[in-house]
Amino acid sequence: MNTAELLVKCLENEGVEYIFGLPGEENMAVLNALENSSIKFITTRHEQGAAFMADVYGRLTGKPGVCLSTLGPGATNLMTGVADANLDCAPLIAITGQVGTDRMHTNSHQYLDLVAMFEPVTKWNAQVVRPSITPEIVRKAFKLAKSEKPGAVHIDLPENIADMEVDAKPLLIKDDRHPMYASYRSLSEAAILIAQAKNPLILVGNGAIRSHASQAVTDFATRLNIPVANTFMGKGVIPYRHPLALWSLGLQQRDIINCAFDETDLVIAVGYDLIEYSPKKWNPNSTIPIIHIAELSAEVDSSYMPQVEIVGDISDSLVEIMHRCDRTGMPDPHAIALRPQILAAYEQYAHDEGFPIKPQKIVYDLRQVMGAEDVVISDVGAHKMWMARHYHCDRPNTCIISNGFAAMGIAIPGAIAAKLVNPDRKIVAVTGDGGFMMNMQELETATRIGTNFVTLIFNDGGYGLIEWKQQIHYGKSSFIKFGNPDFVKLAESMGLKGYRVNSAIDLIPTLKEALEQNVPAVIDCLVDYRENMRFSRKVGELSCPL
Repeated sequence: MNTAELLVKCLENEGVEYIFGLPGEENMAVLNALENSSIKFITTRHEQGAAFMADVYGRLTGKPGVCLSTLGPGATNLMTGVADANLDCAPLIAITGQVGTDRMHTNSHQYLDLVAMFEPVTKWNAQVVRPSITPEIVRKAFKLAKSEKPGAVHIDLPENIADMEVDAKPLLIKDDRHPMYASYRSLSEAAILIAQAKNPLILVGNGAIRSHASQAVTDFATRLNIPVANTFMGKGVIPYRHPLALWSLGLQQRDIINCAFDETDLVIAVGYDLIEYSPKKWNPNSTIPIIHIAELSAEVDSSYMPQVEIVGDISDSLVEIMHRCDRTGMPDPHAIALRPQILAAYEQYAHDEGFPIKPQKIVYDLRQVMGAEDVVISDVGAHKMWMARHYHCDRPNTCIISNGFAAMGIAIPGAIAAKLVNPDRKIVAVTGDGGFMMNMQELETATRIGTNFVTLIFNDGGYGLIEWKQQIHYGKSSFIKFGNPDFVKLAESMGLKGYRVNSAIDLIPTLKEALEQNVPAVIDCLVDYRENMRFSRKVGELSCPL
């Protein structure tokens, strides 16, 4: 066989189900090898969409998503999604075609040094310079992509190497995950600190989801009576209806939940990554004692200097601390006093009939329609702030928000991946009109491969998040407005079902009908983003209840 065929056999050996990508001249040998493979190749309409699909596939499954492009512009198009996966800690393998090694030494058509180009946005990347090393490169790529912290890996395959004959086979796969356990000393020190604390607070991040530690976190909080806040990427680790759940922390402005951090005398950070929300936002004076519980040691930051680091399997660490901790105190009264206020903010617009519809109302109604196991994928924009604040989860990985790289355009490709992973669940891509137009072409991909989901557009005719920030900083906005096509006609022209919401009371029935369609559906919903500045003024006057 040739190297491309060996590469495909190695990918099959790794359990790859899908490869997302575009055909090109320099990856023809790989595509030819895939024709007789168990792997399904999904032809996308843009390489960025392919990378986002692989990104979300990896985040939802814990297995590396795989994307493929040709060289040059195909590879540069791939980079945004690759960078997003890397900073969001989603395992991903990016494979690029490349010119032959016989013309890399000269100024050659479409040639870029892709290994150098991908180096800043990957955990590791390599070029296949000899056919026989392909199994080693693939095995190392998958092992690194999955290891904590997960991320992106890049493999570059020159076209002449791809065609060369080779006598090799995939490497034997052994379990890549070998749990490490925290030291007895660190566990005992943490237990003592927690027992002594009067107002401890748990901050949980995406690492707890990656480590499947949701039940352990919930048991830990319940047994020790400690309130829990989650990052945007830690939604659902503890069910949002739990009496100790304080919901999401992460807005750039102060919010109600920040009051809990003002009063705490110990933050127990579980699977928290600084990239999810800077500790300078919740510990600006570096005065809050911190316990760090994760599979890797803490990153150095002047506002995040843990008293104790518990490095090892998160679930095991939490169980061991519970066994050692004799804390009998009640939850922090300051934090618990916030919960009614947080609930009131969530319920405030439940029956609002204003039109255009307030973002809080859109999110509230969406939550009523979606089940506990259903999945929403949020794009990036003003709507993301409202999704983060008001869309709450019972289960991990049911609200996917990119908050590491935070790239616009992820929602529609991400929803395709989510539907492939969860074919029996309702899937909704929540996006602004700006993000929608960045990758709406992938709706054709969704229709072609039969991944039916709903795209809900918050339509305000501009880049709403940037306008919001401009208004805060300058009291005015500039260069943020644009025109839109008729989204209903656009959807129908692509074979989709299109809807336009004309009143607040129409939203829930429209969502329900759209979710029952046997083709993807698009809902155009005018949003009243005057709420953005109203919220900013309100939190600017925020006074904590105790």
